[in-house]
Amino acid sequence: MNRKILGLAGLLATGLLASGLTGSVTPAAAQTAAPAATPSAADRLGDRVLGDPNAPVTILDYSSMTCPHCATFHTTVLPQIKEKYIDTGKVKLIFRDFPFDQAALRASQIARCAPAERYYPLLDVMFKNQGQWTRAADPAKALSQYGKLAGMSQQTIDSCIADKALEDSILTSRMTGEQQHKIEATPTFILNDGKERIEGAQSFETFAKAIDKLLK
Repeated sequence: MNRKILGLAGLLATGLLASGLTGSVTPAAAQTAAPAATPSAADRLGDRVLGDPNAPVTILDYSSMTCPHCATFHTTVLPQIKEKYIDTGKVKLIFRDFPFDQAALRASQIARCAPAERYYPLLDVMFKNQGQWTRAADPAKALSQYGKLAGMSQQTIDSCIADKALEDSILTSRMTGEQQHKIEATPTFILNDGKERIEGAQSFETFAKAIDKLLK
């Protein structure tokens, strides 16, 4: 079952491969990577595009960082989409933050403070290790270890979490999804402004069918 919306009030590949941030990571064993340049405020708030910006098919990925089905997509289905469609210039994916809770919001904030080239690899690591940091006594502290693996200092991470403009931008992304695209559960994928729509934990074949239809 997809995780349903809660009220708002209730609320890398190359870069991280070089830093050793791949697969399952134990926060206690995390080591700080080479320092990364902190993105500007504008870059933090803007879209992060995975793939060729001119690709004919655009996938808007509305996901929550604490959503198990979202983690399944990012760890099992997205790599197949990337290999067949994104790396070949046919598809671009844009992650749209849709936090369900405080932990998801903090994860989104930390990820957006990573340099653009480390953003999607960092999301990947967070999703792969979702079962660890979401169950931690202090999820924000656990998440900070992944931020350090992406080259962020603790000062940068703390500043990021305290960034009200960034927090508001992420919550606005959620409201836009609710109002513009009628998002009612995650993950939900909007392809080419709604010409195709995919909801929930779906197979690679489901995505391939929708993408191929748009490529004709």
